[in-house]
Amino acid sequence: MRRAASLALRALSSSAVTQAATQAHCCAPALVASASMPALARRSFATNSTDIYNVHKDTPDNNASTPFEVTAENMKKLDKIIGRYPPNYKASAVIPVLDLVQQMNFGYLSLNAMNKVAEILEMAPIRVYEVATFYSMFNRTKMGKYHVMVCGTTPCRLQGAQKIEAALVKHLGIHIGETTPDGMFTLGEMECMGACVNAPMIAIADYSKGIDGFSYLYYEDLAPADVVSIVSDLKAGKTPKVGSQYRSKAEPAGAMINGKWVPEKAGTVHTLTGTPTGPYCRNLDA
Repeated sequence: MRRAASLALRALSSSAVTQAATQAHCCAPALVASASMPALARRSFATNSTDIYNVHKDTPDNNASTPFEVTAENMKKLDKIIGRYPPNYKASAVIPVLDLVQQMNFGYLSLNAMNKVAEILEMAPIRVYEVATFYSMFNRTKMGKYHVMVCGTTPCRLQGAQKIEAALVKHLGIHIGETTPDGMFTLGEMECMGACVNAPMIAIADYSKGIDGFSYLYYEDLAPADVVSIVSDLKAGKTPKVGSQYRSKAEPAGAMINGKWVPEKAGTVHTLTGTPTGPYCRNLDA
């Protein structure tokens, strides 16, 4: 009886998986086109906010005929990473190697870029695809020069990340997962950039200069007008201020309230109002 129940459960699970897979593959285009939930549909099939599907879709700039090669200079950088692992465990280097290859390829992993990684690491291509589709740091569709990512985790949402996203959507004329017609900006979303005290914030990756010129910068304590100014400066070739837009160091100085920076009153003290009682660290110079 227990065996019969187990077989029935297995059949039910298999049926459910088959049905879900059928719906995902057959109905996904309809969901993406749905006016009632475009954002949900855009994010429900991929691990990040820039790729609609976890399966490869041929495009004119990303198909089996799209060339991708690693230069001799960049191969030295890859060899340095691969050399950190035993020769029979080259596959362990797949994540850092994919990261560098993405930087080489203007911010995304084309089909042949992933195939090249599989060749270099002596892996089955499907194993590389599995990693590239699992981690949200990897993009598999063509990106803009700048990848603008809005933090969507709870502290940033509570501090106004929705207004930051709305300001970018309005100013750039695109939505999450889309790229501006001039190829300058791709708008994305990511989870927790690790500076919750300075919420809300964005990160901007510059993929246009290859490995040596790659940058990944954070802009914090943002009002909607601040993000518009930042992307406007980048488009104009200027260098916007990195980090907090309002405080000089990581200490309480104010907060973003209803889209505006509200500084604290002068003389406000939060901690260390007197001499600490200890225990103290030993003299590190002794």
